[in-house]
Amino acid sequence: MTSDQDFDVLIVGGGPVGMLLAAELRLAGVRPVVLERLPERSPHSKAFGLHARSLESLDRRGLLARFRDGARSWNNGHFAGLDEWVDFSLLDSRHGYALLSEQTRTERLLEEHARGRGAEIRRGHEVTAVRQDADGVVADIVAPGGAYTLRAAYAVGCDGGRSLVRRAAGIGFPGTGGRVTARLGDVVLADPEHAPMGMERTGRGLLFCVRLDDTYHRVATFDFERGKNPDDDLDLEELSASLREIWGDDLGAHSPRWLSWFTDSACQAERYREGRILLAGDAAHTHFPVGGQGVNLGLQDAFNLGWKLAAEIHGWAPEGLLDSYDRERQVPARKVLENTRAQIALMNPDPYVTDLRLLFTDLMRREQVNRHLAEMLSGVTVRYPVEGPGHRLLGDFARDLDLRTGDGKCTLPELLHEGAGVLLDLDGTGRIGEAFEEWGGSVSAPARVRHVRAECDEEPDLAGLLVRPDGYVAWAADRAASDGEVGDGLRAALRAWFGTV
Repeated sequence: MTSDQDFDVLIVGGGPVGMLLAAELRLAGVRPVVLERLPERSPHSKAFGLHARSLESLDRRGLLARFRDGARSWNNGHFAGLDEWVDFSLLDSRHGYALLSEQTRTERLLEEHARGRGAEIRRGHEVTAVRQDADGVVADIVAPGGAYTLRAAYAVGCDGGRSLVRRAAGIGFPGTGGRVTARLGDVVLADPEHAPMGMERTGRGLLFCVRLDDTYHRVATFDFERGKNPDDDLDLEELSASLREIWGDDLGAHSPRWLSWFTDSACQAERYREGRILLAGDAAHTHFPVGGQGVNLGLQDAFNLGWKLAAEIHGWAPEGLLDSYDRERQVPARKVLENTRAQIALMNPDPYVTDLRLLFTDLMRREQVNRHLAEMLSGVTVRYPVEGPGHRLLGDFARDLDLRTGDGKCTLPELLHEGAGVLLDLDGTGRIGEAFEEWGGSVSAPARVRHVRAECDEEPDLAGLLVRPDGYVAWAADRAASDGEVGDGLRAALRAWFGTV
């Protein structure tokens, strides 16, 4: 075993969020270890899709082509199982679509990325206890080779809704209890050509059915009346009974390769940090998996946290930077919990809800409403509260700008591949470069911030952008701004987000 001194961060949980976080930390020169209790990656997928904001973020690490290779995409999705589709092509994004990437595939690609960056991943290593003191965190671990302990500066719980790390940190997990029971199975159907596809609502609940491959379908029932003992597993007999109850026919389902169940409980951690312990993904928030938002929400946690935690470990993080992770990521999770609860309300089989569904369907035919829902599900309207002059781009996700530099043509996403911040200088007067050097950029670049002089036809009025490693705008100024506004504002933003040199 590697000694505990060889790691800066213990990541508990090796799902997509844990793997991405490990890669982000390695990108920033930090030494993480991923501790995953399962000896092998699960072949079953709870989540299937990646939305626009996740695709935009993956593009900023040079990973998008890898994810798109061989994967299908579609331009629409459902909201609460209504008849009118949400149209993702309405998004103001170069990735106005959803990508079919099963959770197990997403996890595999991110694990390959993390290993390629040098992250150590230990499968079959179960963390049984976590405790912290003023100087670090200690984890007790049970592994095939015997029990051992690891110590590191920080620990991040990416270990799911029942997170041991969250409980060890004493962080509350309030929310709403489960009223709807979903039973699902990856099964073979007796007559798949005549099976209902998509979401169907009946007077007794909902049925979801989709083809997975040439042999298997995923079927799921959503029962608004009959609960389930939380200690019991789901078997084929119970799933078939639920199909008959809700659809009137068990579809001849047989030969299950995976059976699972969950409820519509929706909970969110009271805080995402307690001392040297942090939470990400389902350990920080859980909700009903409708609209395909869960894994995307967790991946954005990892993009937000990775560079900030690395800055803290390297010792250059300005005061409050690591705490901004909690402040920035709480609101997007809260909004996802709210919209999934709203979708559950619209899915209720009660006849009194039917007219509400018809009204909502009619509203979705209006482009403005449909675009609003597409933006909500895809996460592209997330904007962080960044202090500074109220520029129109401040706190927003930096657009996919096409640039011309001294080295040729490139895009803004390409400049972010190595995980450093980017100071995009479009001004041409030298005042941005002067302010950067006064901050100390000639010493720190490119480890923290990369200064890039470029031209951009898409933003003729823009003087410059300071883009954080996660792709969000920390400072922006127009050409019309005074020298004092540009210099003072830029230096203040550099100190606020990238410390002093």
